[in-house]
Amino acid sequence: MPVPATATDHTAGIRFFEYTSAADPRLPAVPYAVLPADQHAPGPTRNIVWDLSDRLGCPWPATTPGLLAGFLRINAGETIAAQSEATSHLYYVIRGSGRSRYAGGEIAWADGDLFTLPSSKSLQHQAERDAALYYVHDQPLLSYLGATAAAPRFSPALYRRDRLLAEIARVRAEPGAANRNRMGVILGHADTLLTMTATHTLWALFNVLPAKAVQKPHRHNSVALDLCLSAEPGTYTLIAKEIDPSGNLIDPQRADWLPGTAFVTPPGLWHSHHNESGTDAMVLPIQDAGLHTWLRTLDIRFAR
Repeated sequence: MPVPATATDHTAGIRFFEYTSAADPRLPAVPYAVLPADQHAPGPTRNIVWDLSDRLGCPWPATTPGLLAGFLRINAGETIAAQSEATSHLYYVIRGSGRSRYAGGEIAWADGDLFTLPSSKSLQHQAERDAALYYVHDQPLLSYLGATAAAPRFSPALYRRDRLLAEIARVRAEPGAANRNRMGVILGHADTLLTMTATHTLWALFNVLPAKAVQKPHRHNSVALDLCLSAEPGTYTLIAKEIDPSGNLIDPQRADWLPGTAFVTPPGLWHSHHNESGTDAMVLPIQDAGLHTWLRTLDIRFAR
């Protein structure tokens, strides 16, 4: 924590480091981690916070250095408040239906919908049917900056399930779709056309992994918080630090896709998706790629 300067000595907190020893400090690595689906199983209405702060060296709740994720479990007829000091909130409805109230309005949602909300001092989620929501927001980034979300940076948005599936069907039908590194749609918004992302800090991708398919490795400097939407056994992601000259992962770690389960893909690591089953699978990566794109630091690369 910072060492405050006293009224008489403003030099108390200063330090000096030789350049080569401090140019690339060894911060705690973003770990591979899993938030299992049984966490949002039936039970009391609750907020299941995916807090990895002890592994990240953060003095505040965080799943990654800049993002916090988790599940909201809401029983039918009940309401849960979700207060946070964040500029971007993203929710995916795993199951159920209800409505979310924010300063100035509300959004009605149902199974398979995704919606985004900007900064709001009052967020409340009410379930009409038994509900589970996956959420990601950028409160850890603001905590690190010592900042507050002073004004909305984009308008609330709702991506309906039917429209999401229709857009995926459209890109799958395009010539050459089977040869793409990923087969999906990145969600955008009229307020963030320059970064082409869902919010100014968050990127969301609906990615289909067809049966018996392999999506070759790529890497990026954003952290991915991946939610498995659907998959059969034999569907998984491989994650590794390096690839060989042929684009194959070296000593990878395997992350199995389990519906309703989320997992972390750490930044800068190569990762490929594999579906050995006979059924198409789908995953939803949420990343801080909106921020990285704006900073020109995303550095996304694709294996040949």
